[in-house]
Amino acid sequence: MDLSKIKTLIDFVGQSDITELTVSEKDTTVRIFRTKTTGETAGPVVRPAAAAQETGATPVTAPIFGILHAASAPGEKPFVAVGDSVEAGQTLFIIEAMKVFNSIAAPCAGRIVRLAGVDGAEIEAGDLLAEIG
Repeated sequence: MDLSKIKTLIDFVGQSDITELTVSEKDTTVRIFRTKTTGETAGPVVRPAAAAQETGATPVTAPIFGILHAASAPGEKPFVAVGDSVEAGQTLFIIEAMKVFNSIAAPCAGRIVRLAGVDGAEIEAGDLLAEIG
């Protein structure tokens, strides 16, 4: 399914009263949903990465749009928690985009001082996921 079709579907959902639309074409399935009361896409709001610089911590941001996973599999222990020490290159999260799983690694060594990402949440590129102090 090409991006112009996906954009058309998003626009359709945004302008209609439906709250969820699932469309499959060949080996691709697109699911678009929003909350009925506000008309906005469902999912938690994540603050921008620029706000992390106020604390002096190193921000870890999402490089792509997708679904955030805090653990390697459902029910497993999260990769990191607030207060954990991490090494540069250590996996902090996985972002699932179009059935591809992308590891998000720590940009530096330090201690996790904040986790802004919510497991299972839909995130945008540039959203703050964590801060390393």
